[in-house]
Amino acid sequence: MSGFDETLLDDAGETVRVRFVVNGRKVACEVAPRETLVDCLRNALELTGTHAGCEMGACGACLVQLDGRAVHSCLIFAVQADGAKINTIEGLAESGVIADLQAEFHRRNALQCGFCTPGMLVNAHELLSQVARPSRDEIRDALSGNYCRCTGYEAIVDAIDAVAKARSEDGGPA
Repeated sequence: MSGFDETLLDDAGETVRVRFVVNGRKVACEVAPRETLVDCLRNALELTGTHAGCEMGACGACLVQLDGRAVHSCLIFAVQADGAKINTIEGLAESGVIADLQAEFHRRNALQCGFCTPGMLVNAHELLSQVARPSRDEIRDALSGNYCRCTGYEAIVDAIDAVAKARSEDGGPA
């Protein structure tokens, strides 16, 4: 005997049924116990706006809202989110709550290749829902968990700052 544990093979095909409310819709998926939430969203639900980047929680490309809080969906097993309310970039965009952020990112060319943009928008949305008028340093601090290779961040900070100013002058999100 080689010391190989053959019981591990018995669990290889096991799946678990999970249920979520994703972007306002009740859904159910069969997932492997170790499948990440980002993989479930992308593969089973075909919500490909949430990106799998570093798969270590360092880049922020996989950010989604889980029960109202931005989380790295690459660090959460889908089974851990069973019963949760999840909003992806698609849901936030469809609801219109980030329309002003999207427009300002576009206007200021703060999206360039676009890979990091969904996570940046999820993070910016959370920041602005917690702090109506953050300072530029607070914006930079909030973005510290998002990695962008293209923009140099200044356009992103400018866009978020402009939306915060506009919202505070207009009384809230568009």
